[in-house]
Amino acid sequence: MQKLIAEKISAKYDVEDNTDFITLRINKDDLLHVMKILKHEKEFSFNQLTDLCAIDYSMYGKTEWKTKEATNTGYSRGIKPLSHGRIKFEDDNSSTIESKNRFCISYHLLSLVHNERIRIKVYLSSNPPIIPSITSLWPAADWYEREAFDLFGILFDGHPDLRRILTDYGFIGYPFRKDFPLVGNIQIRYDSNIKRIIQEPVDISPRVLVPKVIRGKNK
Repeated sequence: MQKLIAEKISAKYDVEDNTDFITLRINKDDLLHVMKILKHEKEFSFNQLTDLCAIDYSMYGKTEWKTKEATNTGYSRGIKPLSHGRIKFEDDNSSTIESKNRFCISYHLLSLVHNERIRIKVYLSSNPPIIPSITSLWPAADWYEREAFDLFGILFDGHPDLRRILTDYGFIGYPFRKDFPLVGNIQIRYDSNIKRIIQEPVDISPRVLVPKVIRGKNK
């Protein structure tokens, strides 16, 4: 497969072959060109898009959930506010998470003709993250791309109907981004005075939940 890719694809790419199938890392400007070859060339015939997902790498390799410190009294998890989601609403942490390769879009393709799978990865900056839509090649990408837009704020240029699909149309922010506050931005409640549902800023303070281990007899 790698030899065939080298012969047919002229765009610059990197190959990861450490899994059960090949992964190509390409530039977003070459995405449509490469995808057309993978779908339409008979040697490839990747006619089926099985998945499209987004990843936020802004906190990759960093964690506050270290299980090595576990003892017989329980885990010391989530005690130190190290992740971006712990930052308070008024804090501006945008400068700490800007990255050339903050976001990644991963495409999974299947060739039923050749019984082959391939993964295409495209890295995006966070200012703003824009990538061409592949709905013209695989119509099934429509809702996949809407989901990535809704949860991560990825913009798909050329998408026929790029709007939220899981959250409410008035939702503020993108909940799967690492800098999205764990408590959210707004809360919804019923106001008995005006007799309707209202939206208002969250009035609870961000806090860390530490698992509690209860030993002995419970009464």
